[in-house]
Amino acid sequence: MASPLEDPVLIRRFRGHTAAVTGVAFDANAAELVTCSVDSLLILWKLRTPCSAYRFSGHAEAVTSVEFSPDGRVLASASQDHTVRLWIPCIYGESSVLKGHTAPVRSVSFSHDGYSVVSASNDKLIKIWSVCSQRLLFTLFQHTGWVCCAKLVSSRFSPDGRIIASCGEDKSIKLWDTRNKICINTFSDYEGFPTFVDFNPSGTCIASAGSNNTVKLWDIRTNKLLQHFKVHRAGVNCISFHPSGNYLITASSDGTLKILDLLGERLIYTLHGHKGPVLCVAFSKGGESFASGGVDAQVLLWKTNFDTLDYEEVLKHNFRRTHIDDPPHLLDVYPRSCHFHDETITSVEVDPTFDVPDMQTPDPVIFDIRTSSYMSTPSDGRSEELPSPCDSPSARSSKRKAESESGSAVLSVEQPRGIPSSVDWALDHIVGQLEMLTVTISVLEERLTCTEDKLKECIKDQQKMLLKGKQN
Repeated sequence: MASPLEDPVLIRRFRGHTAAVTGVAFDANAAELVTCSVDSLLILWKLRTPCSAYRFSGHAEAVTSVEFSPDGRVLASASQDHTVRLWIPCIYGESSVLKGHTAPVRSVSFSHDGYSVVSASNDKLIKIWSVCSQRLLFTLFQHTGWVCCAKLVSSRFSPDGRIIASCGEDKSIKLWDTRNKICINTFSDYEGFPTFVDFNPSGTCIASAGSNNTVKLWDIRTNKLLQHFKVHRAGVNCISFHPSGNYLITASSDGTLKILDLLGERLIYTLHGHKGPVLCVAFSKGGESFASGGVDAQVLLWKTNFDTLDYEEVLKHNFRRTHIDDPPHLLDVYPRSCHFHDETITSVEVDPTFDVPDMQTPDPVIFDIRTSSYMSTPSDGRSEELPSPCDSPSARSSKRKAESESGSAVLSVEQPRGIPSSVDWALDHIVGQLEMLTVTISVLEERLTCTEDKLKECIKDQQKMLLKGKQN
């Protein structure tokens, strides 16, 4: 028999950021959780008892997205300072800066093998980077507005990771073939613009979150809209698939998280706990837990529980705790066709204020890590390489990792520099300006090439028409 113990449960809150939390991600073993924030910092939370945390600084402005590599040895972060950073999550704070975007970077995502990273930016571009050489591999451009999110598929459907899904404020979702570097399909959403996109675990579908309060699921094989959910009262900022592919969790500016049963095509849980808009959410790789972050600068860690239960039993045995949404929020789900269900939509409300008795667990001690960074640009191939995801770590990295795990008292390591800081800053500024010029020229060259190709096609068409006219 289902009981409240089988509902999602808030395990604990983490407080360490001083501004809105914009991204959360688990490592492969759910032993570590990394978060990023508008305060320009990353915090790595060690979840195993006793808990500890490490705060990494390096970005100059708000950090918008963060993700673990599949093996957990590297972190990638995106920032409004126009850069992507690759971090080795140890107490030495080593990071490499990838420069190439000319506007705030909105999202970052690893390929399934960890060898490449894709970034999306307000400069309307999607860039794919090599993790090992820390170089720009190529750029995709066809969006006409800010690109909000880009994700690489990681599944048996596309084992070589060839497909990228992206969404932007031009009200489109695009699928890209990374081998041929072309857009292979576009889904349009005229009601609002998509804010987030992700592949389901099998890689056959994509889900998009919308500024118009909706969540949509598309089959990328048939190019059809499968399901359309409207369960929030405000824009949806983030979504995450359960590893089974049967559930989807959403985070919204209405201050709630909602859990959707994709097989039953209905909303089953509404989760409260954040004070204000919820900006990010992510399941752990095994699905046993999930984390969320919001404008209240809090990170909430939840235990899933519900994924082994029949949700009909959950609803039946929690009848007094169910809540019927008020109009016009009642019309929630209309899968596979443009009509609403006639039945009343219910969901179990979970509010940690009432359901979790122990909310007094102290936050872990947070150690501040000062970064030592290496700069990499699209035209610079000489920067120091991070350890390859497939190679065994060097003795130095292993030693540092061990020191980090044992809770070493070393909080920061400053790299000796032979150049005065003022001169170093001036040189960095000059290099940054040159990089921006290089990138701008590169984009212009690409567009010029496209224009030339179109002109050639037009000339060929005109020649064909002239030949036909002469023959007639």
